[in-house]
Amino acid sequence: MAEAEMTNTGPTEPPGRLSVVSTTVDGIRVVTVAGEIDHHTGETLREALDASNTPRPRIVVDLHQVTFIDSSGINIFIAAHRTLGEAGGWLRLAAPPESVMRTLNIVGVDTLIDCRETLHQALSD
Repeated sequence: MAEAEMTNTGPTEPPGRLSVVSTTVDGIRVVTVAGEIDHHTGETLREALDASNTPRPRIVVDLHQVTFIDSSGINIFIAAHRTLGEAGGWLRLAAPPESVMRTLNIVGVDTLIDCRETLHQALSD
């Protein structure tokens, strides 16, 4: 029997890991999210969407690298949408993959929160 050689290709990210990066484009906070949004990772997203010290906050969440979203993530988006709206701002979701968009559509989030096909569209008025 031949002996198999294993090659270590470096560290792999554990399942469920969430990466969140915030930048600003023309006065709009862009929160780029990658990975799974669920009850284990949701606090990271919630913190990134906090705009409590920002007058008229405008936030676009770029979802193009999100692989999964559960009800925890949906609730985070709904709460952020309400909070930002009450502060005179808004929340938009950009570039959700088909599986994520299907979830948003099934629960009706797409009728509450502005969802755009691309980041460019979400940054445009």
